[in-house]
Amino acid sequence: MSTAAEHTTSDQSMSDHSVVVPEAPRSDADRFMRRLLRLPTGTTSTAAEARSAFQKSLAFTTCRCLLMYIVLPFVLPAVGIARGVGPVVGIAIGLLAMVSIVYSIRRFWRADHSKRWHYTIFGTAIIAFLIWATIADTIRLFD
Repeated sequence: MSTAAEHTTSDQSMSDHSVVVPEAPRSDADRFMRRLLRLPTGTTSTAAEARSAFQKSLAFTTCRCLLMYIVLPFVLPAVGIARGVGPVVGIAIGLLAMVSIVYSIRRFWRADHSKRWHYTIFGTAIIAFLIWATIADTIRLFD
């Protein structure tokens, strides 16, 4: 027969031990990406934080495109200002956009977001375009 004291003691000893939940098994590709992005073990971000980072990086990229392809080439020269500043502004905004995209990719991976691979591919494609644009702006700067 067990007494109430024995139940209490066994319940207390069970509550004193922390339950270690094993991390979900990851594919080799997932482990590689987490190492590449230098992420800590486990989920350290939320899906909402990942979406917020995505929205910010998309806003930077959108601002860059608007400035580089509408404001600087058409609007400002029409009023007689900002001739020749396009490449400098493009490089600065492009670098800021690339940093923002990498930040948001890291957030997606930290949150183990279900669309992390989708966004990684999307973000990498945008970074590739931004690198091309930065090289073009650099060449234009020295011409």
